[in-house]
Amino acid sequence: MIALPFAGNGLVHDGFVGLGVAVSLAFYAYEQRRRGLTDSRLWTIAAFAIIGGAVGSRLLTWDVTRNVPLLDWWSAGDRSILAGLVGAWLGVHVGKRVTRYRERTGDLFAPAVALAMSIGRIGCLLTELPGTPTGAAWGIVLTPGQAAAVGGPAGVPLHPSFLYEIAFQVAAFAVMWRFRDRVPHPGDLFICYVAAYALFRFGVEFVRGNQLIWLGMSRPQWFLLVTIPLLAWRVWVVFSRAAPAGREQKRVAA
Repeated sequence: MIALPFAGNGLVHDGFVGLGVAVSLAFYAYEQRRRGLTDSRLWTIAAFAIIGGAVGSRLLTWDVTRNVPLLDWWSAGDRSILAGLVGAWLGVHVGKRVTRYRERTGDLFAPAVALAMSIGRIGCLLTELPGTPTGAAWGIVLTPGQAAAVGGPAGVPLHPSFLYEIAFQVAAFAVMWRFRDRVPHPGDLFICYVAAYALFRFGVEFVRGNQLIWLGMSRPQWFLLVTIPLLAWRVWVVFSRAAPAGREQKRVAA
């Protein structure tokens, strides 16, 4: 059983999110230098991505059925990583439109996003409901005060769902670090990362402890049920393009 130094405080959460963004921007700068990219428009696009992510994580989760004004929701409402990623993706496209930058940037952003999320999720681990009850030895046990702060049960081992995600993001970053120069086409790394995260997130939602809205599934899962087939098609396109290229190379070598 695990007992965490729990701090149900929004400042702690936001602090780790800010640290994650800062580290990811440092990596983004490193990758630009390593790839020999000197176009200053890349920083404008990054700024649009951050703004889009911040706005999306709040605005795209606004539940009008709760009759909460948007300004109140912005300051104290729910936030969503998935909504933030959608907002960041839209922000990148807006940034490209504004700056007229035509090159693909997904492979530059993907490892930075995984790095940011692996750090930002530490804030979630310290401030949010860890997950659903589990009999595993690594379950997190909340004190009565911690349980009251997050609306969960006290003294019951809970799935450390955010630790699962931290492990996934660290592993994803390591894989992308290894293969970031080996993808056959620009943008393929980003597509594979997003698809892998979508599948992981759909599965981990079963132990996240989020509200179930229909057929035993949460809002993120219903969103992912729509997007995963689209991502699967994109991944199929990635590998179907890569295979002929490999066969062609072998034929020329022969």
